[in-house]
Amino acid sequence: MIEIKPAKTKEEIKTIAGLADIIWREHYIPIVGKSQIDYMLDKFQSAEAMADQIHSGYEYYTMIYNDKPVGYLAIVNEASALFLSKIYVLKKYRGKKIGKHAMQFIEEKAKAYDKPKIRLTVNINNVHSIEVYTKLGFRNVGPLVTDIGEGFIMDDYELIKEI
Repeated sequence: MIEIKPAKTKEEIKTIAGLADIIWREHYIPIVGKSQIDYMLDKFQSAEAMADQIHSGYEYYTMIYNDKPVGYLAIVNEASALFLSKIYVLKKYRGKKIGKHAMQFIEEKAKAYDKPKIRLTVNINNVHSIEVYTKLGFRNVGPLVTDIGEGFIMDDYELIKEI
């Protein structure tokens, strides 16, 4: 059984931060390197950073599979789109339709917020994820390079899906 629950308490946010630490290290170190992942986890995915993001409008959710937290997502209700900021699942739980279930949840959120599209960013070297998003109906609208400080950049594509 797959559930998606809002993360509101400090304990729920700490659970997501623990998931982020595992998922980001197993998936992104080969793509952007350990030093950038250490920096990004501290700056963007620590419990404190997530709590700050929630106060500024982000909504975090825990993905639960058979009563076990196995992933998370974060969305932002922007002026013209629903921004899918984060969607991650532990490696050993991929392929169990958790991400697909989460995307249906996100589409329902976009409709509830009366947004005509969902947008996200994905690292240009994250080939598998780009393929998955394309199969889900997202289209690549071009590169997006963002300076995130300390000499690091996010070298992404912006993808959009019309609802």
